[in-house]
Amino acid sequence: MDSGEGYASKEHRELHRSATGNADTSSVSPLKLSIKSPRSIKSPRSPKSPRSPKSPRSPNVQGKGSTLSPKHYKQSHSPIDGRPKKGGSGGKGTWGGLLDIDDMNSLDPNDPNYDSTEEYDNSNEKKKNTDLDDYKKKATIIVEEYFTTDDVVATINELKELGKQQYGYYFVKKLVSMSMDRHDKEKEMAAILISALYADTFEPSQVYKGFSKLVESADDLIVDIPDTVDVLALFLARAVVDDILPPVFLKKKMISLPKDSKGVEVLKKAEKSYLSAPLHVEIIERRWGGSKNMTVDDVKGRINNFLIEYVVSCDKKEVFRCIKDLNVPFFHHEIVKRALIMAMERRQAEGPLLDLLKEAAEEGFINSTQMSKGFGRLIDTVDDLSLDIPNARGILQQLISKAASEGWLCVSSLKSLSVEPEKNSIEDSRAKNFKMKTQSIIQEYFLSGDISEVNNCLEQENSSNCGELNAIFVKKLITLAMDRKNREKEMASVLLSSLCFPADDVVSGFEMLIESADDTALDNPVVVEDLAMFLARSVVDEVVAPQHLEEIGTQCLGLDSIGSKVIQMAKSTLKARLSGERILRCWGGGGSSRPGWAVEDVKDKIGKLLEEYESGGEIREACRCMKELGMPFFHHEVVKKALVAIMEKKNERLWGLLKECFESGLITMNQMGKGFGRVAESLEDLALDVPDAENQFTYYVEQAKIQGWLDNSFSFSKQEHANATENGTC
Repeated sequence: MDSGEGYASKEHRELHRSATGNADTSSVSPLKLSIKSPRSIKSPRSPKSPRSPKSPRSPNVQGKGSTLSPKHYKQSHSPIDGRPKKGGSGGKGTWGGLLDIDDMNSLDPNDPNYDSTEEYDNSNEKKKNTDLDDYKKKATIIVEEYFTTDDVVATINELKELGKQQYGYYFVKKLVSMSMDRHDKEKEMAAILISALYADTFEPSQVYKGFSKLVESADDLIVDIPDTVDVLALFLARAVVDDILPPVFLKKKMISLPKDSKGVEVLKKAEKSYLSAPLHVEIIERRWGGSKNMTVDDVKGRINNFLIEYVVSCDKKEVFRCIKDLNVPFFHHEIVKRALIMAMERRQAEGPLLDLLKEAAEEGFINSTQMSKGFGRLIDTVDDLSLDIPNARGILQQLISKAASEGWLCVSSLKSLSVEPEKNSIEDSRAKNFKMKTQSIIQEYFLSGDISEVNNCLEQENSSNCGELNAIFVKKLITLAMDRKNREKEMASVLLSSLCFPADDVVSGFEMLIESADDTALDNPVVVEDLAMFLARSVVDEVVAPQHLEEIGTQCLGLDSIGSKVIQMAKSTLKARLSGERILRCWGGGGSSRPGWAVEDVKDKIGKLLEEYESGGEIREACRCMKELGMPFFHHEVVKKALVAIMEKKNERLWGLLKECFESGLITMNQMGKGFGRVAESLEDLALDVPDAENQFTYYVEQAKIQGWLDNSFSFSKQEHANATENGTC
């Protein structure tokens, strides 16, 4: 029978009526029982709503053969929802609602498969992420405030109030990464804060994890911070020096990282460039300015103050607290030295001070190495102490014996100390008196800048021009200058070039400085750089000859000694391109109390004084102007400009000025030779304006040799003066 014609037999109608009646009866009852969530006929069935297992479904309610009216076809009045079960997901011939995840993910406690732990884990994970995000925001604010206030105690209190110590690694990472893009002050502040947080506020494992994260993120950090490798390597080295990270951290972490990563570069630089260097502890500690930017003098002052207070109060706990607060374990030898000197000066305080050192050694506040260094430094200076403390050698020998017998000093690590001092080639009393007067002469010179007064004083104190006393003066001058600012260093170099000491005496002075470099390094961590620059400056100023560097180098104890490093650095500095000008300007130039002249300014002044003299000026006035420049090491410029003017203008008047300057000692033979050499190098350019420049220059060279200005071996070939060009003296 064709159902498409809308015809239905009587049997079909009966079946339809029966099915409709059954469906109405069975589907209404569960809806009425569901009081909490009544369903509208139009609303879709929720997947969570339970269905009655008894609800039959008519196989052909609205089949093709149905004769329902259009009204019933559009909207059924039956309480049965005609839409597919499960929202169209899961019926026969369907794919299921894979994209309908919102309802499927929600947990229903009425579900037979409901697991309460699953809901707990999800909520825990969300809470953990929220806590970390909140911690990150607050940590950033705390770091910013710390960089502004520099208050370590307040920062620690804020972190304790914040809690969440399990995220301490993130704070370490954030603190270091934020400081890496700032000045040295913030880097030093970051290192100090981490040291203060270690073990007290953050567990060591958190600090370890924080640095691990930093190394792993080196590839990302270098995008914004180009010098990431160097800065982060220094942070790691500082952490090892401060006993925050174990040295094995570097090797362990290197194994876990890809070989081509920046993190591996960081670890290698920290190990080879910083931790393997000699005196690396002092260098690393002072790289960013040291603890709270304290100077060496500040530390010495604080040490002296708490030792004086201890002699009065005998409160060892307070002294140990002060030692800990200083945070300079590499400088504890100064405490030992000063305590011993105080014990030798105040014999009534000897007992308490030795008890203090003994307990400091036993409790670990001062390690055995620093204790030995302190005694060793006192042995080296015992001769100077004898000027103020009678029988200083005997007293020191007693102190050493007592400390060794009580077991807190290793005598085998000390130099031998005899009760009788060694005999020197000059009388001890004379040398001691000269040292004392030398110090006052140099200190007065640093205040006045009067070179002539220094010459007069030296003539009185060393009338015989003794070479050993000259060497002592050189050593004392440079030693005092190294402990001061650039102004005094420049003044010392200018004075050294003006005194006209024999080169052998100056060399002896530098040999004495090299011999005592290891001891000087205890007080001055940058002694290598300072002493190398003084040595290079002496070569540029022609106070010593380049070959003298080899002679001075023979005093070095070994290739790894500080003396060897000084010689190597001085040589490399002199070999650098344009080294002459750089060395001359390393401390500002000019010397004395005046601000340093710029090289162009000096050249301009020399040109003007030559023009004034050439146009009818007095020779004395020209010489006075040259002296006032205070740069005898630059007089070769006078020679060069005078020769060029003579050759260009055919004016012999300037030749008379050079003669007077040489005969009066204002221009030395070395400076004269250098000036002639510079003219020789520029002959090709000069010939463009003066066609017979070479012939004229040859004539004047011969005249200078006849008058004794130049050595007979002088030659003006370009090859022989290539070094002068490289040194920037042209």
